[in-house]
Amino acid sequence: MKALTPEIIHFVACSLDGFIATEDGEVDWLERFQRAGEDHGVAELQVSADALLLGSRTYEFALKLGAWPSPKTPSWVFTHRKLKKLHPSITLTSQTPREAVELLAARGLRRAWPMGGGKLATSFRVEGLISSYILNIVPIILGPGISVFAAGGPQRSLVLELARPFKSGIVQLTYKDS
Repeated sequence: MKALTPEIIHFVACSLDGFIATEDGEVDWLERFQRAGEDHGVAELQVSADALLLGSRTYEFALKLGAWPSPKTPSWVFTHRKLKKLHPSITLTSQTPREAVELLAARGLRRAWPMGGGKLATSFRVEGLISSYILNIVPIILGPGISVFAAGGPQRSLVLELARPFKSGIVQLTYKDS
């Protein structure tokens, strides 16, 4: 029996002008919106995700914290560099996104959350692996920054499934492939 392909949920907060961080990688602009006391679905996604998929820069941000925040969830860090492993649940990999998703399927994992910057998201998007795109559009314009997606890859049409406004001004948009 063939293993089912895991659902890959690209869930991210971004500025109105499409950036997930400032040019220097800072995300402190998100703090005032996190303090608004609203549930934007991140806790639910984290609980439902069988695997976390991280870009190396996002992982390096976690390294600064000194402790891995998700020790019960198997996590893959996409990198070609030797990085310190914060916890045994972390696997450093140079696999392609497709190879990693095939591994997740073989292990019976059903849902994965790629946490990282535009390069990681784009690598999954280019291979047609993202099942859902959930963007929390934060009402701030950053100017220059790190884009939700890196340049490249084919054009892709999406279908809006849900638009959910919050009192803070954040609007959550959920898209599926058309």
